[in-house]
Amino acid sequence: MSGEEKTIFEQVGGAQTFQHLVDVFYAKVEADAALRAIFPADLEPGKRWQFLFLQQFFGGPSDYLAERGHPRLRMRHMPYPIDETARDRWLQYMLEAIDEVGIAEPARSVMREYFDRGSSFMINRYAPDES
Repeated sequence: MSGEEKTIFEQVGGAQTFQHLVDVFYAKVEADAALRAIFPADLEPGKRWQFLFLQQFFGGPSDYLAERGHPRLRMRHMPYPIDETARDRWLQYMLEAIDEVGIAEPARSVMREYFDRGSSFMINRYAPDES
């Protein structure tokens, strides 16, 4: 590659790895009744959008942008009640999926950090202030 750094997309093996990540993650969501209840009845569109978004975000093809425009992640998640507990479960399953898929360093740490920050940004339901 003549000195060029590989993208995360390239480091992890491309689209196939991101599809596997989404599949493993969604299997965990489907097995968790509380978290599953937050998701739409039909998971297939969400799986597709997550796959397209993740591969684009991590340096792969920009199909998400071409098909859906700007991600507007917070806006797109606003209809779903995401509190700290839901965020924690979502993050747990995504981090477990990263490990199960076998994503190695340095991509592993970069992805884990992104999901940690990004999932916190999606919280849109807060516990009442107890002060």
